Amino acid sequence: MHDVLIALLTGNRSVDQRMWRSFWDRLHDGALQPGETVALLTSLSTRMPDQSTLSALLRSLDERRPPVDVRLDDTVNIVGTGGGPRTFNISTASAFAAAAMGVRVVKTGSRAYSSTCGSFDLLERLGIGLTVSYGQTEATLERFGIAFPGHFVYPREVMALAKSILPLDLRTLGGFINKVGPFLAAMPVSAQLVGVSDPSLLPGLRHIAAAVADRKIWLCANDLGIDELVSSVDNVIYTNDGSGEIQLRADAPGRAPGGITELRPAGDDTTVVEHFLGVLSGNGTSLATRTVCWNAAALAVAGGLVEEWTEAIAAAEDALRGGGALDLVNRLRAQPAHRAADPRGVR
Repeated sequence: MHDVLIALLTGNRSVDQRMWRSFWDRLHDGALQPGETVALLTSLSTRMPDQSTLSALLRSLDERRPPVDVRLDDTVNIVGTGGGPRTFNISTASAFAAAAMGVRVVKTGSRAYSSTCGSFDLLERLGIGLTVSYGQTEATLERFGIAFPGHFVYPREVMALAKSILPLDLRTLGGFINKVGPFLAAMPVSAQLVGVSDPSLLPGLRHIAAAVADRKIWLCANDLGIDELVSSVDNVIYTNDGSGEIQLRADAPGRAPGGITELRPAGDDTTVVEHFLGVLSGNGTSLATRTVCWNAAALAVAGGLVEEWTEAIAAAEDALRGGGALDLVNRLRAQPAHRAADPRGVR
C-alpha cells in the first residue's frame, strides 16, 4: 500500500509534497494496486486531511500543471464548495448579474455532485458553451465580460482518478474533490469569491487562502449552510488580503427558517431553464432576487468596480429588473458552442 494511504488511513502523520508526488507518478504510470485510488478518495471524502497534508496535496498538483501565460486582470471568479441545502443556481445567476453591471466575471464549476443541476448542467441546457482554453476564456471575456471555463482548468490527476475507479462513480466517492474544487481550478484572476457550505471546512480553506498571494480570496459562509451569501440571514466573509472579516447583516432577521424555500431549485427538470431565466428577469421571489444581488454585489466590491455595498446591491437590482442580465444570457445563447480547442492551443 502506498505511503500516502497508510498515512491517511492511520492518521498518525501528515503527507508531504514528496509523498504526494510519488502517488501521482504511480497513478499515471498505472503502478498503483487495485483499489488504492478508491481508498484514497474514500479516506479524503470521509475525513478532511490536516492543513499540512491539504496544502502539500494542492502544491503537488500545481507543480504538475502546464504553465499558464494568461493573466485575467480585474476579473473575479465565483465558485462554491457545494453541499448544504439544495437551491437554484445562485452563483451562476449572480455571475450574469455582476457581468451586466460591468464586472469581469468567470464562473468555474462542474456538473452536479450534491445538487440536482450543477452549473455545467445548467449552461448545457441554456445552450451556452464552456471555453476550452485560457486563450478562448480571455477572448470571451473581452467580448461579453463573462466566461465559463471548462474542465481544462482542473488538474489532469482528477480525470485520472475518475477513470481509475470505474465502474464506480466520482460523484459518489469524490466529495473531497468538490469541497476543494475552488482551489483546484487554475484561474489567473484578480479575486475569487468562494462559498463554503460546511463550517468545518473553513479552518483548512482559510489556511490555504492565506498562502495565496496572486489573488484576493473571499470565503463566505452563513448558518444555513448554503455556499453563497443569503440575504435573509447574517453572513460572514473571511478575506486573505488583510482587510479582516466582513459582516453582512440579514435584510429581515428571522425570515430564514421559512424563507429558504424561496431559494429551492425548480420543481422538475423541465422547468430549470424557465425558473432560472425568471430569476434573471427580476421576476423571482423577493429572497431569490435579493440573494442574487448580494452575491453580484460581492463580485463588484471584491473586483474593485464599486466600493460601497449598498451601491453595488442597487446596481445589481438594476441589472436584473432592467433586463441587462437576461440580455447577456441571450447574447451568449446565440453563440455557437465551443467544440474545438483554441487555435493557439490549451495553455
